[in-house]
Amino acid sequence: MRRVRYHENGGPEVLRVEEADVPGPGAGELLLRTEAVGVTLPVVRKVREGGLPLPAGLGGEVAGRILAVGPDVTGFAPGDRVTGLCFGDAYADRSLLHSAMASPVPDGASATDAVALVRCGLVARGAYEAARPAEGESVLVTAAASGVGHLAVQIAGARGAGRVVAAVGSAAKADFVRSLGADEVVTYEELAGPAPLPFAPVDIVLDAVGGALLSPALAALAPGGRLVAYSSGGGTVDAYDLLVGAKSVIGFQMALIARHHPALMERWRLELWEEFAAGRLRPRVHAELPLTEAAEAHRIIESRVNLGKVVLRPV
Repeated sequence: MRRVRYHENGGPEVLRVEEADVPGPGAGELLLRTEAVGVTLPVVRKVREGGLPLPAGLGGEVAGRILAVGPDVTGFAPGDRVTGLCFGDAYADRSLLHSAMASPVPDGASATDAVALVRCGLVARGAYEAARPAEGESVLVTAAASGVGHLAVQIAGARGAGRVVAAVGSAAKADFVRSLGADEVVTYEELAGPAPLPFAPVDIVLDAVGGALLSPALAALAPGGRLVAYSSGGGTVDAYDLLVGAKSVIGFQMALIARHHPALMERWRLELWEEFAAGRLRPRVHAELPLTEAAEAHRIIESRVNLGKVVLRPV
């Protein structure tokens, strides 16, 4: 089989396409013929910054058809189409997916639809629900053109937000996020600038950026507002800023929902597919690239030019 690995940390240039033996599925595992792989910023950062023993494979959302099942697998069989989060060699034309992480791909949906919708959609939906939104409240979504952010804009609008403000890194993305239903668009420079905000304060911020943008995002909240942080970008806030505006910061991590509330995650997943089938939720794909162009996929993500999801097609 073909897979992509890296033997040293660095930029996209360290990714190598290799030949390897096809692995056999272990207990609870599914062997997939991988048809689509979702590329994410945390994985791109891990390649550059380190954290795993080398050489290392790359994880990510995968979708494909089951070729074989390991011992103790129930509910899945060879020939089924599934999607899920692979922690091993996701960048490969054959991948191992634990059955606990797998979910069916419905008829009428492609593998690309699956990797663009499910994991990103679960994060977007979960982050929005973590804010405990009330009908008609206003929402600011940072990284609004990203794989998660572009779905968060749609989910907020579809689930009753009175106003959705999209924050993006470049004004060139404004038309894209407006096409998703954003009522207003602001650039990071405008959000963090010394001038008054170009929009009225909001009740909820869904922040996928963190870092230097965290404080400006908090300042965009109206009194009593809630900021949901689901970024790997870090950042700090001043407790006094929370006190004087009676504001809250809520951390959200999808892995905790998966471990402790699997029934809730399954309900959200089914609702995502229902909204997709009804045309109310449309994942957008910036680029579909062959596995051999994994480095280019990482360059796109690092440059922040993507409008929606970046997907690799191994086969």
